[in-house]
Amino acid sequence: MQLIVCEKPKVAIKVANALAEGDVKQESVHGVRYYKLKRKGKEIVVAPAVGHLYALKQKEGSGGYPVFDIEWVPAHEVEKRAAFSRKYLKALQALCKKADEFVNSCDYDPEGSLIGYNVIRFAGKSEKGKRMKFSALTSDDLRSAYDDAGELDYGNVQAGEARHMLDWFYGINLSRALMEAIKKAGTFRLMSIGRVQGPALKILSVRERSIKSFKSKPYWLLTANVRGTSFTNKRGKFKSKEGAKAALERSSKEGSVIAVEVRQYKQPPPPPFDLTSLQLEAYRWFKFSPALTLNLAQSLYENSFISYPRTASQKLPSKLNHPKLLATVAKNEKYKEQADRLIADGRMKPHEGKKEDPAHPAIHPISPESPSEPREAKLYDLIVKRYLACFAEWAKRESGRIELQLGEENYEAKGARTVERKWMDYYEPYVKFDEISLPPLAENELVKAEKLGMNEKKTKPPARYTHASIIQELEGRNLGTKATRSAIIETLHRRGYITGKKIQVTPLGLAVVDALSHSCPQILDEELTRRIEMEMEFIRTGELEEEKVLEHGKEILREILDAFRKREDQIGRELRESLMETREKQNLLGKCSACGGDLKIIRLPTGSVFVGCSGYPKCRMSYPLPQRGKIVPLGKVCEKCGTPMVRVFRARSRPFDMCLEPKCETKKEWGKKRADVKSSKKKDSE
Repeated sequence: MQLIVCEKPKVAIKVANALAEGDVKQESVHGVRYYKLKRKGKEIVVAPAVGHLYALKQKEGSGGYPVFDIEWVPAHEVEKRAAFSRKYLKALQALCKKADEFVNSCDYDPEGSLIGYNVIRFAGKSEKGKRMKFSALTSDDLRSAYDDAGELDYGNVQAGEARHMLDWFYGINLSRALMEAIKKAGTFRLMSIGRVQGPALKILSVRERSIKSFKSKPYWLLTANVRGTSFTNKRGKFKSKEGAKAALERSSKEGSVIAVEVRQYKQPPPPPFDLTSLQLEAYRWFKFSPALTLNLAQSLYENSFISYPRTASQKLPSKLNHPKLLATVAKNEKYKEQADRLIADGRMKPHEGKKEDPAHPAIHPISPESPSEPREAKLYDLIVKRYLACFAEWAKRESGRIELQLGEENYEAKGARTVERKWMDYYEPYVKFDEISLPPLAENELVKAEKLGMNEKKTKPPARYTHASIIQELEGRNLGTKATRSAIIETLHRRGYITGKKIQVTPLGLAVVDALSHSCPQILDEELTRRIEMEMEFIRTGELEEEKVLEHGKEILREILDAFRKREDQIGRELRESLMETREKQNLLGKCSACGGDLKIIRLPTGSVFVGCSGYPKCRMSYPLPQRGKIVPLGKVCEKCGTPMVRVFRARSRPFDMCLEPKCETKKEWGKKRADVKSSKKKDSE
């Protein structure tokens, strides 16, 4: 019997249905469904994993550091959140006993290769098998992948294993070092740092410090309004008011046109989506976090709406059969007119980007249907329209510049407009270009300004990173992978190092960077992380041996940890102080209306929470708080009662905002709504 191992249950049933030459028989073992079928007379069983079924664990010893003696064990033995995977592992172990051939049908990347291989070698007790490679879950793709299956991709497997081991070595050892340091300083905090977390946090902290240290400076602009268009003095920003005034005095309302420039150029469509560009565009238009976009895209892939999303490619090779794909898209009434137009025009060569991925093409639609889930539907629409736009003609844009001489000073205005939309019509409403018209003026034409003035402005600090822009930054610096970058940012959030959609680094996050910069800067070294990423690729291509890369990684880590130990006490003190500052900031809600003191979240040893005043016992102002969930200050007051506002986060429910005053009129309906719900449920039961 041949056992095909799939990465997810949804994929398993698609593989089974695609390969079967007759009926598919569904059975179950240990509560897990698997599928029996025949193909070319061969008995085949298709069974799912649920991602990684094995995880790395320290073989034995204490919680100290350094530790490098690790082994693969069932994931449910290591992580509580992996408990659900136990039955899938037991099912595969049972099926492996009956199998004499194995096929890895997990995602074709180092992670998928490792997931399947671990099942084959640990549950199946085999080092050999075949590898299916596909980028879309269509029946044709899956059948081709099975018929063309080669030997197991050991390069991918070893690269994936090396990454997991190095991440474990760095993550566990460095995190233990941090926690040991803060423990010696007399407090406790769950802390972590890793080989990519460190450089990512440093990038964010550099931006945070530049914002905090930024001092706004005034500057002045001179503008002239001519025929409804604002012209700006060619000198640009004046650093002194006196200089701006002098230039204004040299200016006159009457003058002439001294230059008119017009240039037309072709504007190509944006390249097809790789994962990072999809995450950026989804954030831009829908404000989807990168993690949410990845989850939605994965669901679209597993339900056969789009191709494999964890790709770095911006290429759409001809072997994808674009005429067939466009015809498939045309079956959807929403896209029929545009897809049919491309087919009729014979436009089958897409515009592509520079980025390549040897394993998968750019993300593209493969289904004639649209998903029903609203957020998935939005993302699918974005992907389809981007794909269609890639085949359309380049747009034509026009840029222009007009320069005026007004007295002794020159003023200019720049404009741009779209002359021929072409691909833009296919990508609507996701097109955003400046459309700035200039007045119809000719050289030497006399003009008169309706208004001539001086405007004072102030310089602005650097923009904060968003979840999307920091992922773009990490990709540009070759830190992390396309599939892990969003998870790294989520981890920094969970650890309390950063906060907010427009990312702020907390005092704790800044202290971690400061402490590590002084004591062992290698932890934050981008170059070290980039070199490890490069070595992963060399393992994949067979240019480096896995064991040599692991030994080199251990050697570097030992040096880092030796340096850390020498300054452990100082690091612990710095982290403890910043932790207290962070907690204080997180608990501060606003000013007390009675005495002007600080209103703070108070946590009692019993676990209950409430709001009290820093002026206690002289001031006894207090407010109740919900006893369940996480409470976050909003930094604003209620418009009705003037008390500070907080946001309450609870598991499996949407967060809600509330003020502190129990009798505020904004809460009049709260009890009534609950009573109405209870009454409705009672009537339904009757």
